[in-house]
Amino acid sequence: MQEYKDTEKIKIPAQRFADLILDIGTYLLASGAHCGRLNSNLGRLASTWEFDVNLSPTFKGLLVTVKDLNDPNNSITRFKTSPPHEVHLAVLTEVSHLSWKVQEERLSITEVEKEFALIKAKPNYKDIFVAIAVGFSCAGLCLFSFGDTMNAIVTFFAAFIGYMVRVGFAKKKFNPMICISIAAFITTLITGLGRLYGIGSHPEAAMATAVLYLIPGVPLINCVIDLIEGYLSSAINRALFGGFILLCIAAGMTLCITLMGINNF
Repeated sequence: MQEYKDTEKIKIPAQRFADLILDIGTYLLASGAHCGRLNSNLGRLASTWEFDVNLSPTFKGLLVTVKDLNDPNNSITRFKTSPPHEVHLAVLTEVSHLSWKVQEERLSITEVEKEFALIKAKPNYKDIFVAIAVGFSCAGLCLFSFGDTMNAIVTFFAAFIGYMVRVGFAKKKFNPMICISIAAFITTLITGLGRLYGIGSHPEAAMATAVLYLIPGVPLINCVIDLIEGYLSSAINRALFGGFILLCIAAGMTLCITLMGINNF
């Protein structure tokens, strides 16, 4: 079996290897990986199968140049666009485990292609469960912001409904920024009603915390990591993306507050 793997390793075409790491790399980017993780995971594959790889990640895709260390003519440069961004941290862990498995067990490229296909086929978390978790998280933040139990309940339902609205519009292929603006509007509408009807002792806490599930935490964190590690182009792209999401949240909240006539928020 080891002999078979070594034989296949020597005969790997650069195009096939490039297609594999493009598939893995763009999926990692869409799932919330920073550039350093991308480089380390794909670097393990390259070193195991004796390839030299240069990666140029962007927010929208990945450009790779692959060169066989044993055959300079076996080289190629390819680009692939990333799928829609949807944070899934479990994917990052599984791909990392797979890359270590390749290095330690000398897996063949065929085995890696099959295992990665299984990773991609795994379903994401169900929307209803994520919405419940989002609701409880925002309700907890409301309590930390000196809101009472009634404020936390309003926050829970506002975040829950807002998240489901966002998912619903996303499934209809709306622009992601429009989905975020609509979700911010709906969430603020529910907490704004709590403010108008005087539900709870600090309804302002509910209005401030119910929309926090929309904050682009992963892009902003990855922006800082990429900046520290020297991936300036990717860091700037992530910063602009995160900043525009914040602008969309502010636009949705401002429109709703203005229409409801809330002047002292």
